Amino acid sequence: MAIYKVTVATGDMVEAGTNNSISITLVGSYGESRQTTVSFLFLPGKERSLSVHCAKDLGPIVLIRLHKWRLFLEDAWFCKDVRVTAPNGTLYRFPCYQWLEGVTTVEVREGSGKKLVDDKLQILKEHRHRELAARQEAYRWKNFAQGWPRCLNVDSIFELDSNIQFSCVRANNFTGFLIFQGASHFLSGFLLRRTSWSSLDEMRTIFSRTQGRDIG
Repeated sequence: MAIYKVTVATGDMVEAGTNNSISITLVGSYGESRQTTVSFLFLPGKERSLSVHCAKDLGPIVLIRLHKWRLFLEDAWFCKDVRVTAPNGTLYRFPCYQWLEGVTTVEVREGSGKKLVDDKLQILKEHRHRELAARQEAYRWKNFAQGWPRCLNVDSIFELDSNIQFSCVRANNFTGFLIFQGASHFLSGFLLRRTSWSSLDEMRTIFSRTQGRDIG
């Protein structure tokens, strides 16, 4: 019997948690575990730990499968990462950082960077091909007009997968920054100015007040 310690972390952004069921499958060089339920409740910024019991040693853990399903209402979940500790103490990290929506299974590779030639196992080669096909499907391009740069082949950003859309948090931060900048320029007399600048130093005085601020 081989026992693997697993820790699943949920992102800390708004609505990252879920009350849908999440389970996990460990895939190693010598075999894979049975699908094991992690929890039916995940809270933002929190972690869930569990033990996965296997009849034999799975060898080096090369990827994991996260399974999400619902009983009634859909509740998307943002997985931050998964950490797996093997019986011999080896720690494997699986950075996820993506939303899981609907009834779905997501495969995540072990976090160490590898090139195509490093994929010796057939299961890793197949995973890389599936991932490439999924990205080609998600990022389809079209010509908006003759002579214009190519753009995504969608009519609205809401047709894109949640992991591709600009996050609500950054969108709100960006909007707030624009409002702040507009108010700053208005109060400093920039927007209502009817005369020419008298010098470059005068222009620097206006723009230096907000220079260097981050938009979040």
